[in-house]
Amino acid sequence: MQTQLTKFNLDELGFLPEDQQAVGRILTRTHGMFLVTGPTGSGKTTTLYTILGILNRPDINIVTIEDPVENKIHRVNQIQVNSDINLTFASGLRSILRQDPDIVMVGEIRDKETSVIAINAAMTGHLVFSSVHANNASGAIPRMLDLGCEPFLLASTLNMVIAQRLVRILCPKCRESVPISDVILNRLQEVRGGISEGVRNALTNNFVPKGCSHCLNTGFRGRCGIFEILLIDDDIKKLIVEKASSDAIWDVARTKGPKSMLEDGLIKVSKGITSIEEVFRVISE
Repeated sequence: MQTQLTKFNLDELGFLPEDQQAVGRILTRTHGMFLVTGPTGSGKTTTLYTILGILNRPDINIVTIEDPVENKIHRVNQIQVNSDINLTFASGLRSILRQDPDIVMVGEIRDKETSVIAINAAMTGHLVFSSVHANNASGAIPRMLDLGCEPFLLASTLNMVIAQRLVRILCPKCRESVPISDVILNRLQEVRGGISEGVRNALTNNFVPKGCSHCLNTGFRGRCGIFEILLIDDDIKKLIVEKASSDAIWDVARTKGPKSMLEDGLIKVSKGITSIEEVFRVISE
């Protein structure tokens, strides 16, 4: 049963202020592709719905194709995939484009046909939002190429990739601050790509769940996202055309300041929002 969407903003999802600004700048564009990546249950649809909510105005024609439609969005024409009548992401997307939408959301890009149609839509004046399965932000690029996208077309249309996971939020009534164990310190030192000095300096303590009446003795209340944002600038476009590896793409992106998901999670640990163990747990998914 579909329910009316509860509206969130990027702050409520867990985006830090600088990341909200980065996403906001991309949302001023009138065409191109915006991808969200992560495993099943990582909050991708909620992020996409939240972005559609930001862009949703009476003068903007927004159409979605989803599997399934999870929540109703006011003023948005939502179409559900239906295999019984051969309504797939690809066929639904073709139908959507005949309605002359301004913004299109495709629940997931799973095959070459859908990816090609989505890229063509992004090239012809539409703003296209979708999700793919990849472990991190830069991994979405080889994933799209594996699906059969032409590198130069992907490079010319892709605006941004967000990778995400959901961490449990520590109960503020009973969380405990503890020293960071040597085991965790050693693990942090072995992280590929390293951890920025700013994040390392902010991480003075860990926080752990205890349990109380406010959280039904679970130690946690709610969830929030940890994110990794890849902006597709000219340097990244060049790497896409060259079919560079995910690691090579991220190495270049890192020189310009974006945080890894781990770093975003550790910043939230430093604020007492979650624990290091919880961040490690979801990143390993």
